[in-house]
Amino acid sequence: MPASSSSVSTPNAAAAGTVNLGDLTVHRLGFGAMRITGKGVWGPPADRDAALRTLRRAVELGVNFIDTADSYGPNVSEELIAEALHPYPKGLVIATKGGWERVGPGQWVHNASPRHLEEAVNGSLHRLKLDTVDVYQLHVPDPAVSFTASIETLARLREQGKIRHLALSNCALEYVERARKIAPIVSVQNRYSFADREWDFLVDFCEKHGIAFIPWAPLGQLREAHKLLEQIASELSASPLQVALAWLLRRSPVMLPIPGTSSPQHVEENIAAASLQLPISAFHRLSDFEAPPASLR
Repeated sequence: MPASSSSVSTPNAAAAGTVNLGDLTVHRLGFGAMRITGKGVWGPPADRDAALRTLRRAVELGVNFIDTADSYGPNVSEELIAEALHPYPKGLVIATKGGWERVGPGQWVHNASPRHLEEAVNGSLHRLKLDTVDVYQLHVPDPAVSFTASIETLARLREQGKIRHLALSNCALEYVERARKIAPIVSVQNRYSFADREWDFLVDFCEKHGIAFIPWAPLGQLREAHKLLEQIASELSASPLQVALAWLLRRSPVMLPIPGTSSPQHVEENIAAASLQLPISAFHRLSDFEAPPASLR
């Protein structure tokens, strides 16, 4: 049975160890709050009560890092976080994002203009009921806007006290290096898994420079990858997602996975990955998996 069953002790994210985000320290297994919205990351969740209970249960199980964005819903994810958890427990770090708008189910539109980013930060502060956002991520570089202008805007808001730490998402190494010349960057969030190693070199860069790396899509996208996960999961009496998360945690000490769900039961299963001891042989089998270049198109 999976590692999250009642036959084992209650899971706790603290078992994953810690990672630093600037002067903040969090457990190395967080919660991604995209899936607590409606279908297509649009509108309210089908079961609002379950979404609220999921957020509260994640924190009860030691999660002290929650990742969200103003475009999740839009606005819905941030509003639910505040409803479920405000006033926030001591040590809880909330990271949000701006610069990528949601205009319909499954639809994204770039907008990282200075004016929009300032409005986005103020909107997130209001919805999350915060005076300062702990970690604010540029959701994705905007090809129609100067990247420097986007980062300088966020750096100015940081100087004003509205942002504590700056971070990046969905970006290449070039952008990380350029941003670091303007302001400190505490994390990078990109698609990454044992079966999708496009950003291996960026993980290594982040580890070298003490920057947290937040992977999304931890399961990969390939049927062959899922078969391997299922085989190893069966050997370890765990779930495939638990194995995928355990591989990420072993891959680098700066890795900060953020599995998301809208189910209290599933959040317990995900957090159980924090204490899953992945044998070195299983780690190498997953690491040696060769996949064609990933494409989400």
